[in-house]
Amino acid sequence: MQSNLLSLEDKVKQSIREVPDFPKPGINFKDITTLLQDMELFNEVIEHFTRELKTENIHHIIGIESRGFIFAVPLAMKLNVPFIPVRKPNKLPADTLKETYALEYGKDSLEIHLDAFKHQTNENILIIDDLLATGGTALATSKLVTQLGAAKVSFLSLIELRFLNGREKLESAGLEVKSLIKY
Repeated sequence: MQSNLLSLEDKVKQSIREVPDFPKPGINFKDITTLLQDMELFNEVIEHFTRELKTENIHHIIGIESRGFIFAVPLAMKLNVPFIPVRKPNKLPADTLKETYALEYGKDSLEIHLDAFKHQTNENILIIDDLLATGGTALATSKLVTQLGAAKVSFLSLIELRFLNGREKLESAGLEVKSLIKY
């Protein structure tokens, strides 16, 4: 009975398993697989996001590989808008646009199909990932969709690690940022 009295944010925080020293020492990994096993709670999260975004006039939802897909697809279905994947290099079969971004030690890249928006411009795009940390992948994705003609780009995540300042990086680039839970 007590779980009904908890906020959605508290229930989600309780459902997420923290794995110490993964993938390397000193990192406390936020494992969402435990949330995904609770279909009632997962559905509550999707319904919450749907209510939050219902009036935003979103034209496409972009999911960042791979855990962003988990939230982007059901949300795109609920909002009745197309889903577009952004993936690591050489995973998309047609012509792509590529954006390279800096990591702590090195670089990585993301790609999107050149025809992702069917050559329409001035569209409102929502980028989704499970976690906002430093903002590197979200910013790279934003650059991709802006190059394809998006008018407004916003970002949504389940989890935000505030101490890594990703929100500030995205907001300074002009993105509106929303997250359900913050650490």
